[in-house]
Order: sequence, then C-alpha cells, then structure tokens
Amino acid sequence: MSIDLELQYEIDADDLPSAEQFQLWVDSALQGLRDNGELCIRLVDPQESQTLNHQYRGKDRPTNVLSFPFERPEGLPEDLPFDLLGDLVICAEVVRREADEQQKPLDHHWAHMVVHGCLHLLGYDHINDDDAEIMEQLERDILARLDISDPYQEV
Repeated sequence: MSIDLELQYEIDADDLPSAEQFQLWVDSALQGLRDNGELCIRLVDPQESQTLNHQYRGKDRPTNVLSFPFERPEGLPEDLPFDLLGDLVICAEVVRREADEQQKPLDHHWAHMVVHGCLHLLGYDHINDDDAEIMEQLERDILARLDISDPYQEV
C-alpha cells in the first residue's frame, strides 16, 4: 500500500496528532479499499471550517471534517500518471470539543474523523439509513483494527 499523505497545518496547537498517526489512520482506513493514491489533510481553525462548510454544504457553522473527493476536470486525460483521492479539512477545535463532550480519548476521535473522511473520499455516505449502516460498520471495523472502540456506542 502506498498512500502519499500531505499535511497542511493552518493552526498551531500542542495536542495535534503526529504525522505518523495521521499516516497510520489513513492507511488503516484505505486498507483493502484503495492501495495507492495521494491525499491531503488540512488542519484548520473554526473560521475556515465554517466558511467552507457554508460554501459547500450550506451550513453556516464549523464542522469536524469536510471531504473533497478529487474530481477529474473535464478534458483532463484519464491516463495521467497520478491518483488523487482528494482532500480532508479537519477543524481541530471541533474535534477537541466533540471528544470532550462524548467523553472519548482525543486521539480516538481524531482517528475516527480521519477514517470517516477517507471513506467519504471513496464515495461512502450516510445520507440514508442503509448507506449510513454500511459506512458506520466499515468505520467500526477499521477502528477496531486500531484497538479503538465503537465510536457510535453511547457513553
């Protein structure tokens, strides 16, 4: 497996996961689903998250993770030698707040957000109940391989 990961830090905080943790979570999320590709994770403040969430989803508030799957521009040849998965934009402050509210270890919630975002990049969604169950079970299975408990279990 060869997932090239670019990390963009638009914030400065002491409790952010390491590059190695992000790589582990991405590799775990894509294992068996995607063997190679390029992915960017951008860590942002609430203002940037809110702006993007409003612009792309019509929701005027910051959110934990936004996924932007790569869409090949019209006219771009199919046989170009790169394999872009897309971008994840994660708001550290929202992730931190949610972990606290849900009484979860911060690194477990970070792992969940990365896994969740990666699955969105592959086309998984949770708009309807059937699709949500498929996606959530995949998340549970991936996180279990990382020794992280079910993120949907009530505390």
